[in-house]
Amino acid sequence: MKNLFFAFLLLFSLEAYSQETWTVVQATNEATPRHENSFVECDGKLYSLGGRSERPVEEYDPKTNTWTKVADAPMEISHFQAVSYNHEIWVIGAFTGGYPHETPIANALIFNPKTKTWREGPEIPKDRLRGSAGGFVRNDKIYLVCGIQDGHWDGFVGWFDELDPQTGKWTTLADAPRARDHVSAAMVGDRLYLAGGRTSHAKINRVIDTTIKEVDFYDFKTGTWTTIDAGIPTERAGNSNLGIGPYLIVMNGESGVQVPAHSEVEVLDTRTNTWSKLPNLLQGRHGTGTVFLDGKIYVQAGSANRGGGPELSEMEVIEWKK
Repeated sequence: MKNLFFAFLLLFSLEAYSQETWTVVQATNEATPRHENSFVECDGKLYSLGGRSERPVEEYDPKTNTWTKVADAPMEISHFQAVSYNHEIWVIGAFTGGYPHETPIANALIFNPKTKTWREGPEIPKDRLRGSAGGFVRNDKIYLVCGIQDGHWDGFVGWFDELDPQTGKWTTLADAPRARDHVSAAMVGDRLYLAGGRTSHAKINRVIDTTIKEVDFYDFKTGTWTTIDAGIPTERAGNSNLGIGPYLIVMNGESGVQVPAHSEVEVLDTRTNTWSKLPNLLQGRHGTGTVFLDGKIYVQAGSANRGGGPELSEMEVIEWKK
């Protein structure tokens, strides 16, 4: 009887949770369409930056519901997961140039929202250069994981690096269990999670269909990698991941099974390694990021179909009630 009661509570909570829906943010003005960009929060505002060709840095203020162009791009910057660190936005593990031989950018690029200026950051070691990698921050260090060395052509890696942004020192860590690019990294507790991504290999004409099912995590307490049994329900790359409490949220992406970009939003409870679902996005998309701010999940821009377009500018939001 006790187990039945708890099962009822769980069912009730999941049903209430599933009733939340995505809504389009009707801002006072439109943002620039873009994809293979990044979307990141810094000091309570949302920033859309990078993408194919030279796209401006745009700032969204939730208080005024307004987009503002705050800076031009220093160059074409694509295929990266920007991170917010010390009131600035860091871009590491990004590409510049065109398909299929996009070139890794040799330095970190740092944007200061207060001064609205870019500057060069630490140089990336030449033997660790790649793009389309995952990036995240932990304890005043910036981390770069996986990626690919030669655009979409060849050279996907499982590399894992730590950057001390104060000194510019790079430290090589244990490789991930498998190489993957077009990947998004997310911290859940003191673990780094990798879900989604692929091994792009245009050299042998295999790019879209090489998605990865396995979910790997790195435990900073033990310094070890683990692969969980519960692989990602919907395989995709170019997806966006978030860590909220004990949950990993996986959304967006592209794959070889359909032309439209993926709209599925799947939630991994890392305590039990079981999956549940949030409502699908109103518009599937890939090649962008997602942000959690003030109890809400935001997603903006990206490509509506697999490949290079059409590019989107719209932003969707959902209340997080888990």
